[in-house]
Amino acid sequence: MRYFCAILLVLACSSPALSQEDASLQGQLNALIAAHQGKVALYATDLRSGKSVALDAETPVPTASVIKLTILFEALKQIEAGAVHFDDKLTLTKGDQVPGSGALRLFDTPLTLTLRDALTLMIDLSDNTATNLVIDHIGLQNIDSRIAWLGLRNTWLYKKVFKPASGPVPADQKQFGLGKTTAREMAEVMQRFATCDLNAPNSALPPSSADQKLCAIAIGMLKGQFDSNDIPRYLNVPVANKTGALDDVRNDVGIVYAAHGPIVISIFTYKNKDQSWTADNSAQLLIGKLAKAIVDHWQ
Repeated sequence: MRYFCAILLVLACSSPALSQEDASLQGQLNALIAAHQGKVALYATDLRSGKSVALDAETPVPTASVIKLTILFEALKQIEAGAVHFDDKLTLTKGDQVPGSGALRLFDTPLTLTLRDALTLMIDLSDNTATNLVIDHIGLQNIDSRIAWLGLRNTWLYKKVFKPASGPVPADQKQFGLGKTTAREMAEVMQRFATCDLNAPNSALPPSSADQKLCAIAIGMLKGQFDSNDIPRYLNVPVANKTGALDDVRNDVGIVYAAHGPIVISIFTYKNKDQSWTADNSAQLLIGKLAKAIVDHWQ
C-alpha cells in the first residue's frame, strides 16, 4: 500500500513539471511559426519517452512528394507477401518520363531497371518518373487500400505524378493535387518504418527477421535522402527523411536518430509567401529551426 501511495505521489508531483515542459516547447515552436508567412502543421513524438507535440496536426494538407512514403510502405508489404520482388524488372519508355525532380526523365529509352532501383530513386531523388513506374507495378488502388488498412482517414494518393487523375476520385483532389494527409497521420507512417511495424493495426506481434531486413533497406533509402535542407539542416545526427515541395509548399517527415533515441518529426508548410526554389527558402529554414528546437528540447 505504501508503494502504491508513493507511486501516486510521484505522479502527482511530476505531472505539473511535464506540463510546464510541454508548454515551454509549444511556446518555442509557436514563436518560430508566428514569424512565418504561411501555414504550418506539425506533429512530433519522442519514441523513447512517448512525449509528443502537435500544432494543427489534424488539418488536411497537400503532401507533395511526402506521399511517396505510403508507396514505399505498400511496396514493402507486397514484397513481404511475395507478390512483387526487389529484383522485378521495370521497363522505362519515353511515355513514362515526366517533368520535375529526378534523373530518369533525362535517360534514353527504353531502359530496364529493378523495382529496388525505382524505389531508391523515388525516395533519394524524389524521382517522379521512378515513382510512376512503381505505382504502375504495385497498383494505385492497392496503395490507397493500404492507406485505409492503416486506419489513416485523411491520407490519399490521388494519381500518378504529373499525370491526370483517372476514374472516380475524391472531390477534393483538385485542392490537394497529388495527395493529402495530416501531420499526425504521416508521422504514423514514418513511425512504422522507425519501429519496423509492418503488422496490421493493433497487432502486438514483433517484427520478423524478414521484416527487419525489409525495414533496414527502407531506412537505408530514407537515410540517403538527397535533400538535407529541411529537418537535417541544423542537426548533427543521422536523419532518415522524405521531403516534398511545390511552389508554395515545403514539407519534410523524418526520423531523427538523436543521442537518447529516435524522434519522429512531421512538418508541413503550405500557402507560403516565399515561393523561391533555393536552399534558403524561408519555409525550409523554418522546418530546420522547428526540428532543432524539438530535438534540443527533448535531449
